[in-house]
Amino acid sequence: MLFIPSKPKYRKQQKGKSTLRINKNISFSKQISGSILLKATTAGFLTSNEVKTLRQTIQKALKKRGRLKLNIYPQTPVTKKPLEIRMGKGKGAVDHWIFKVRPGMILLEVETEFILPAIRSLKLAQIRLSVHTKIVY
Repeated sequence: MLFIPSKPKYRKQQKGKSTLRINKNISFSKQISGSILLKATTAGFLTSNEVKTLRQTIQKALKKRGRLKLNIYPQTPVTKKPLEIRMGKGKGAVDHWIFKVRPGMILLEVETEFILPAIRSLKLAQIRLSVHTKIVY
């Protein structure tokens, strides 16, 4: 399952403002009892491949003992010009899709009664991310 938007409003976008300047004390979601959260502590970008591997590793570790809710979806296109092409001639083609992560953002929730396997699966997922996160339970 690829995490790519089916019909984006615009095919190419500009980069936008830096996410590093945003206040770090942001809370995006209330914690539900019996849920374990993965919260970002630094700003950055998550690619669609990272989101896919994140979901796969948690599902593989949890099996059917819990429910995973992803709060992120890559919806910002990143363009890239091919190698050995001269400057000019317009913007390059869409290379991959990213999700802009801000500090304090809750990336995902795991609803389960089995706390230890859920924490273990989230620690496996933390290794595969390019942003620093912490587990909140």
